[in-house]
Amino acid sequence: MNIKKPEPSLERETNVSIVLIDGATLTCKDVAGVARYHTPAGIAPEVREKVDRSQAVVESILTQDRAIYGVNTGFGHLACIRISPDELCRLQENLIMSHAAGTGLPFPDEVVRAMILLRANALAKGLSGVRYEIIETLVALVNHDICPIIPQQGSLGASGDLAPLAHLALALLGKGNVRMSGVHMEADEALQQAGIAPLSLGPKEGLGLINGTQAMTALGAIALYDAVNMAVTADAVACLSIEALRGIPDAFRACLHEARPHPGQIECAELVSKLLNGSQLVSAPGEIRVQDAYSLRCIPQVHGATRDVLGYVKKVLETEMNSASDNPLVFPDGNVISAGNFHGQPVAFAMDFLAIAVAELGNISERRIERLLNPALSQLPAFLAKHSGINSGFMIPQYTAASLVSENKILATPASIDSIPVSASQEDHVSMGTTAARKARTVVDNVAHVLAIELMCACQAVDFRGPEKLAPATRAIYDLVRETVVPLEDDRWLYPDIEAITELVVKGRIAQAVEVVE
Repeated sequence: MNIKKPEPSLERETNVSIVLIDGATLTCKDVAGVARYHTPAGIAPEVREKVDRSQAVVESILTQDRAIYGVNTGFGHLACIRISPDELCRLQENLIMSHAAGTGLPFPDEVVRAMILLRANALAKGLSGVRYEIIETLVALVNHDICPIIPQQGSLGASGDLAPLAHLALALLGKGNVRMSGVHMEADEALQQAGIAPLSLGPKEGLGLINGTQAMTALGAIALYDAVNMAVTADAVACLSIEALRGIPDAFRACLHEARPHPGQIECAELVSKLLNGSQLVSAPGEIRVQDAYSLRCIPQVHGATRDVLGYVKKVLETEMNSASDNPLVFPDGNVISAGNFHGQPVAFAMDFLAIAVAELGNISERRIERLLNPALSQLPAFLAKHSGINSGFMIPQYTAASLVSENKILATPASIDSIPVSASQEDHVSMGTTAARKARTVVDNVAHVLAIELMCACQAVDFRGPEKLAPATRAIYDLVRETVVPLEDDRWLYPDIEAITELVVKGRIAQAVEVVE
């Protein structure tokens, strides 16, 4: 087996010169590239014609005596009120101002960049009736790293992410506050520095900016990107625990998993087998024990099930991010149809499922931590302390892991089973998709810390067994950890160690060490 030196970050996965939006082909990896790694965004050449055609339909409607929701009527329960022609543009600006009513801490800039990209991509489908200039301005915000301050709380996930997207749209008007390359300032100042003219909204354009699922989908895309990293990392960390506990690799033989051919299970078992190849620490059945505990023996069944969920979530998110999710939709044949594509139920379900699946990676990881620290189960010094009693070793990091997995159990309670009526019961069923997505992102972050703690404990346990006996692949991971934190000789402040190893996990360094195994 040949082990190559891992790359420094996941940035190489998204190392493309530009991400072109066309309303149809955006991927979660594209979103991560723009949102996290500042890949420039552009607009595909064919978009303008589609957008101009849709906007011409809106202009045509304005010459007719037709009531079209959100174009010449009020919103929500106020849809029965006709708006005079001379107030149509004011209606759209009032919509943005009135709906920018979120609360709570602001979204991280990477989430905001993802939201802007996704909104531009949805408008690029050419079914929203807005001017091409709207899309150009959104793309300019991304490329100049202008991130509107968007409070995290306030979306019900039906009628779209109204409040978050209204806060986003404020910046296009030169209103509200933003961070430009991390510097807090007023939106009009940022636009001036970037050479971007503030927009004056035309008919339908305010509604076109805020009626959609881009907050929940942006959160979901980034959470999924990180969750895929967590799944691979969990496999790798588990392998070090298997070796530290003298586990039995027979449980990962291909014939077993072909007999129950869930794709994720097969993939996980194959990877674990590769990573353990050449280990002098693993044991044969009956050498130490006949079979391992579930947290070792059932790694493919548990981790693999999470992998399968991630595949489902990816399909939902990439369908959603390439969809027209506002209302009404403006079709090239002149039809303007009010319906419910803004309803976030598909994403809400996927986000709840993502939280549940990733939480399980943390649950089983914490059980392996217990086995590493409990001398009755590991035949290693208690809490992996070289001089126990005077030293507590890794006793309390397990408390931290246990706290995080218990918190995840609360966070994994589905948000999508809830609903509450609003707008005088006109909007009488909502998805809570953004709440589900916010929870899922927190679960992913918590699991990164749990895996980091397991990795620290596994490496400490290996120090007692002999690192030279590790498989070549796991030795590369062990060395990466030891380049970052030294073995625990006597008790020390462990918070910096936990955060340093968590950074290795989050930045994909452990996953990359796995990926370069040939």
